[in-house]
Amino acid sequence: MPSATSGAPAQCPYAAAPVRKATANHTAPLRETTANHTAPLVLYASVLTTLLAASSAPTPLYPLYQDQWGLSALTITVIFSAYALTLLLALLTVGALSDHLGRRPVLVGALALEAVSMVLLATADGAGPLIAARVLQGAATGAATSASGAALLDLDDPLRPGRSALTNSITPVAGMAGGVLVSTLLIPLSPAPTVTVYLLLAALFVAQAAAVVRTEETGRRRPGALRSLLPRLGVPPSARHALLTVGTGVVAVWALGGLYSSLGPALVRLVAPGTPRTAGGMVFFTVSAAAALTVWALRRTAPTAAATGGCLAVIPSAALSLGALHGAGPLALFGGAALAGIAFGAVSQGALRMMLGSLDERDRATTVAAYYVLSYLAMSLPAIAAGAATQHYGLRTAAYAYAIGAAVLAAAAVAALTASRRQIKPAR
Repeated sequence: MPSATSGAPAQCPYAAAPVRKATANHTAPLRETTANHTAPLVLYASVLTTLLAASSAPTPLYPLYQDQWGLSALTITVIFSAYALTLLLALLTVGALSDHLGRRPVLVGALALEAVSMVLLATADGAGPLIAARVLQGAATGAATSASGAALLDLDDPLRPGRSALTNSITPVAGMAGGVLVSTLLIPLSPAPTVTVYLLLAALFVAQAAAVVRTEETGRRRPGALRSLLPRLGVPPSARHALLTVGTGVVAVWALGGLYSSLGPALVRLVAPGTPRTAGGMVFFTVSAAAALTVWALRRTAPTAAATGGCLAVIPSAALSLGALHGAGPLALFGGAALAGIAFGAVSQGALRMMLGSLDERDRATTVAAYYVLSYLAMSLPAIAAGAATQHYGLRTAAYAYAIGAAVLAAAAVAALTASRRQIKPAR
C-alpha cells in the first residue's frame, strides 16, 4: 500500500541538510548520503513489494480451492477478509511500534512471521487451515507495512526530494500486480501451484529479514512502546481534514479492490464461462497494474486533483462492470477493472500526499496505520457482505449492488473535494 508520493514530500530527519549550495564542502557529503541511502531504500522497497505480492498471490488460486474443497463464495470472502481484518487489528496495536522500538526490530520479527505464514499456506488442506494462515499473514503484514513505509520516508534524500515517498506509493501496487501475475503463471506451469508460490515467497521473506538485520536503523527510539500497543487511532490535526475530505473516495476504491481481489475470478467465470482459469487471476492483475502505472503517471499532479480525478474514474468503472453483467462480455469487465485500478492509484496516492505532506517524523507510522485501518475496513467488510449476498441472491445481484454503492461513494467524495478546493482558493 502506498504511503505518499513526490510533489509533497514528508518531513524527515534529513530535511535540514543543505541542498542547494554547490561548494565542494557541501556536495561531497550529499553525494555520500545519496549512496548510503540507495541500498536500504531498495531493500525496504523490496520488502513492501513482497509483502503486497504475498497478499494478492492467493487471488488466482481461489477457484482451485473452490474446486478442490467445494468452498462457497461466502467462504472465499471470509478467507480473504480474515487477512484484511487481522491486518487491521495489527495496525491498531503494533502500527506505531516502530516509532518507539525502531524500524529494524519490528521488521525482522514481522518478516519471520510472514515466512511462517507462507509455509502454513503451502501446507493448508482445507478452509480452516487456510483461514488460520491468512490470519497469521495479516498480523505479520500489519506490523511490517507501517514500519517499512515509515523507513522509506526516513530515507528521503535531499538531492532527490520525494524519491522515497514515490517509492512508497508505487511499490505496493506493483507488488500486488506481481503477486497475482506470478501466481497466475504458476497455475499451468507448476504441478502444485497452491504450494510453489508460497514457498518462493517464504524464501524471499527469510532473505529480506537477514538483510534488514545488517542494515542501519533509520528511526529514532523513544519511550512509550508498551503504551503504543493499546488500540487507538491517531490522526494529527494537520492530516485529519484531508482524511475527512477524501475518506469516502478512499472507501470506494478500496472496496472495489476488495471485490476484484476476492470475487474477481468468479466474476470472470460468470461473464465468460468458457475462459481459462488464468483469466480469473488476470482481472485483479489488471487492477493492480493500472494502479501502479497511475501512481507513476500522476507523481507530479496536485494531490487534490489526482484524488478528484480518481473518484471520477470510479463511475465509468462501475458502468462498464454493470455492462459486463448485462451481456457486454469480458472486455467490458476488464475495462472496468482497468478504470478501477486507475481510480485506486489516483485516489490512494492523492489522499496520502494530502495527509502526509506536512507530518512530523514521530507521527508517520501512526498516520499510515490509521489510513490502512480505514482502507482495509473498506476492503474487507463490503467483500464479506458481497459474499453473503452472493449466497442468498446470486453473484450478479451482489456485484450490481456493489458497483452502484462504489459509484455513489465516489460521487460524494468528488463533491467534498470540490468544496474543499473552493474554500482554499480565496485564501490564496
